[in-house]
Amino acid sequence: MTDTTAGQSNTGGHITGFGSKGYRTYVLIALMLVYTLNFIDRTLISVVAQPIINTFQLNDTQWGLLSGPPFALFYAAMGIPIAMWADRANRVMIIALCIIIWSVMTALCGMATAFIWLLVFRVGVAIGEAGCTPPANSLITDYYPPKSRAGALGIYSMGVTLGAVLAQLFGGSIAGIKGEDFGNWIGSLGLGGLFSGIDWSTVEGWRIAFVVVGAPGVIIALILMFTIKEPPRGYSDPPSANSGKKAPFFDAFREFASKPTFWWLSLGAALVAFVGYGLISFQAPFLQRVHGIGVRDAAVLYGAPLAAVSAVGTFLGGYISEKLEGRFPTIAAWLPGAGLMIAVPAYIAAFFAPSLQVAFGLWVIAGIAHYLYLSGQYMVGTAIVSPQSRATTIAVMLLIISLIGNGIGPLFVGAMSDFFMGQEISKAGLSALADTFNPRLCGTDPAALGADGPELCRAYANGLRYSMAATVLFFVVAAGCYFMASRSFARDRYNPDMPASGMGT
Repeated sequence: MTDTTAGQSNTGGHITGFGSKGYRTYVLIALMLVYTLNFIDRTLISVVAQPIINTFQLNDTQWGLLSGPPFALFYAAMGIPIAMWADRANRVMIIALCIIIWSVMTALCGMATAFIWLLVFRVGVAIGEAGCTPPANSLITDYYPPKSRAGALGIYSMGVTLGAVLAQLFGGSIAGIKGEDFGNWIGSLGLGGLFSGIDWSTVEGWRIAFVVVGAPGVIIALILMFTIKEPPRGYSDPPSANSGKKAPFFDAFREFASKPTFWWLSLGAALVAFVGYGLISFQAPFLQRVHGIGVRDAAVLYGAPLAAVSAVGTFLGGYISEKLEGRFPTIAAWLPGAGLMIAVPAYIAAFFAPSLQVAFGLWVIAGIAHYLYLSGQYMVGTAIVSPQSRATTIAVMLLIISLIGNGIGPLFVGAMSDFFMGQEISKAGLSALADTFNPRLCGTDPAALGADGPELCRAYANGLRYSMAATVLFFVVAAGCYFMASRSFARDRYNPDMPASGMGT
């Protein structure tokens, strides 16, 4: 689609939004599905974590490194230049191009022959995914008027948890398939000749999952490219917003940097991501080590439902904020903090629950309360700046979130898991075996560990249990950040009748 003329005169867009109601709904659902695809490809690696750990013989610190810092650094590094591009160019085309990049790289992850190649392809996924959220948020604020944005951004934000659900369902189910069975299925479709050089008996299920999940993204990108229109920037804002201008990066930076709400919001969201990415990176290994279930059951029976209730929390956050904003104008900023204070005790109780059934029930409560924050993150972030600066503002916020959250969270949980495991082994009087203990044997061949195997495997499980419980405590600090953001939100909210700081007149 060609870029609609920026700066087009506003003819009631701040009341009706851009396009018909049906078309706006289609665009919103399409963008939510793109965000869903984004998180399917991003989350899949955590679904098949334990098989990858076993294949490459990784400890938890190494796994935390793979699922954390490299992805986060490149995601952050590319986010701002892509957002600056999105503040000036056709946002639909940018999103479509990025979908193609991350989808191809996801498929290549399944072909990695060594740990370093898997790391390289994950970096490629990060580069592509950096171009999703900033331009998508900018598009939504141009399609929807201010009164409807909290709900629209809440629906869009459901892509995070819906993507996690589908990653669990598809990834877990496919990862449980044996290579020979998949090869026979390909042959039954008459496509066996295309893959005649592959010895399917050597192909692991987690590799198949990456290829099958990544490949469809190219088709989705083409559909998006030819069916979504690029609206004029600021179309759905009041005419006095003067949205035809485009803000250079440093002007946009000066606009949001002067507002305390942005910094409290970003720090709070970063700490939530620190905990969230840490937990999701080790959720499947936790279920397998502590409760002794397989990769498929961990994903399909528990991972997918837990992701689904998180989607409920995301939706409720946007819905409650929109419905009660008239009575509580700053609710979008403080509701996440209230949810996090509920999530802390629920998560910790779930990690130490005596049975998987009790743990699951507590985890459901924690997940809903945890994800009340997500729509507020975007609603508050876009509400405090002018239309010209929204994509850049969200990109800077995501940079902070990515560096602290995705960059440190999984590595922290992994390192603490190894530390606590060492402590548990020492308490059991088995320190002499610590250097020779191969944890992957707990899930593949426990008999090979000898008489001390049960105690060693218990230490392996408890190390992760204690690490995840300790990590959740950071939610308390995050909640404080959201409460601080709510104190300045009303003052910092963008007023089109006032010149934005640093933007000039």
